[in-house]
Amino acid sequence: MKLNKPKYSLFKNGRYAVDGLIDIIETESSFKMQLLLFFVMSIVAWELPISFGYASMLFLSLFIPIMAEIANSSIERAVDLITRDYHILAKRAKDAGAALVLLSLILTGLIWIFVLIAAFDLV
Repeated sequence: MKLNKPKYSLFKNGRYAVDGLIDIIETESSFKMQLLLFFVMSIVAWELPISFGYASMLFLSLFIPIMAEIANSSIERAVDLITRDYHILAKRAKDAGAALVLLSLILTGLIWIFVLIAAFDLV
């Protein structure tokens, strides 16, 4: 039995990553919403009258939900590969992926709150 493992090299690995990103962008509507949020909030972060360091922290925090959404999409695809039938473990796996996205959004929101409090010296 041949395993589903292609030969790897630095350039092939990079291409696989780009292919995965393109596929998620094309097929996942939640990822498209995360990208829209990323772009809008990136503009906000860089346009705020705060130092480069604070703007950088805000900008970098926006990658957290993007990465969580990619992980969630991977979980959903793996579960769908195994079964399309309803199963409580499949539901729990998908719910755990959704919880990851939710927590990433909460974390990003908290980072923004604390950085903006520090940046505008509100305490």
